[in-house]
Amino acid sequence: MLKEIATAEVRIGMYLQRLEGPWLDHPFWKTKFLIRDQADLNALRDSKIKTVWIDASKGLDAAPAAAPALAGQAAADPAPPTPPAGAEAARRPLAVGEELARAGQIVQSSHAFVVNLFKEARLGHAVDADACVPMVAEIASSVARNPSALISLARLKTRDDYTYMHSVAVCALMISLANQLGLSEAQSREAGLAGLLHDVGKMAMPTAILNKPGQLTDAEFGVMKQHPVRGHAMLKTGDAVPAAALEVCLHHHERFDGSGYPDRLAGDRISLLARMGAVCDVYDAITSHRPYKQAWDAAGSIQRMAQWTGHFDPVIFQAFVRSIGIYPVGTLVRLQSGRLGVVIEQSASRLTHPVVKLFYSTKAQMPVPVEILHLDAPHCSDRIVAKEDPQALGFSNLNKLWMEA
Repeated sequence: MLKEIATAEVRIGMYLQRLEGPWLDHPFWKTKFLIRDQADLNALRDSKIKTVWIDASKGLDAAPAAAPALAGQAAADPAPPTPPAGAEAARRPLAVGEELARAGQIVQSSHAFVVNLFKEARLGHAVDADACVPMVAEIASSVARNPSALISLARLKTRDDYTYMHSVAVCALMISLANQLGLSEAQSREAGLAGLLHDVGKMAMPTAILNKPGQLTDAEFGVMKQHPVRGHAMLKTGDAVPAAALEVCLHHHERFDGSGYPDRLAGDRISLLARMGAVCDVYDAITSHRPYKQAWDAAGSIQRMAQWTGHFDPVIFQAFVRSIGIYPVGTLVRLQSGRLGVVIEQSASRLTHPVVKLFYSTKAQMPVPVEILHLDAPHCSDRIVAKEDPQALGFSNLNKLWMEA
């Protein structure tokens, strides 16, 4: 039986099922274990964790609540205070600049976690879905505070990191899209877990094909097309892997018109989360540097995806665009005034009017004093007229510019 209790109530002999609060505040590398000694108990009580979940069927139960006082009789002791809502504070909305540092820490921790997770999968060990829950929760908290920060940082993966960071990025994109679609918090976390595990089948692929620096041959691509089926089989041997994660793993390469693989499903025969996974998987893939392909810019990728008739569920795709913006963070744009700027924040009300960091004048052909411009402000008369290619214009430090937002 699961119960949520205050950290101060934890005793030796209790079985911890889950720790609430940000993952970075957790004092243990594991999340489910029996408190056996005073050292573990002290580490928990000295941490920032305010509440935990215990499993009374695997360890000691919490002390029973005191019986209510009889009418007219005062209670012997005052009622204990309500535990602080640490989880709510951890999801307080922040500007992208405020969230970037914490998102960077989460990206680093997530990378290490997924490398180990996939290494175990390649060795044939079963995937422990419960072990992924704290990391998914931490990513979800960052997305709740500001979705652009972690999603934009995860997009900056290297070719060598692609397989691992792609899973982290799709996890974050799935959570952001689920929030945009109005799914519950539990459904959003489930979507994030599905995104994290969707490509685990690539660990069953030959490394020579997986990391090939050139374009795959038809035969090699035929092998790679087996990764959803192989991943589904791998996840089925794991502990408590949700059905939704199994479904997304198997069907994230299906297309809305039925031309995808492995089962050529179409329309509503593809589950909601698998349709979401299809969009998130493709977006992160084409905006990332891969062994055989240069990344496309984020805004241009959105435009290209919009032209792929029959590939995506149109309702899901429209929601996805709303979740990341027509001009995602990091996009170089040219304004009507002739100034160039990089998008550093989305507008809550108008997708075409983000917050832009201006730094260059195309009319004067020289840098200008940096200025933050809110295009959705009532007094602002400037507007975006085009997106630009930073490489073509020689702006090699664009990422540094928006990360200093």
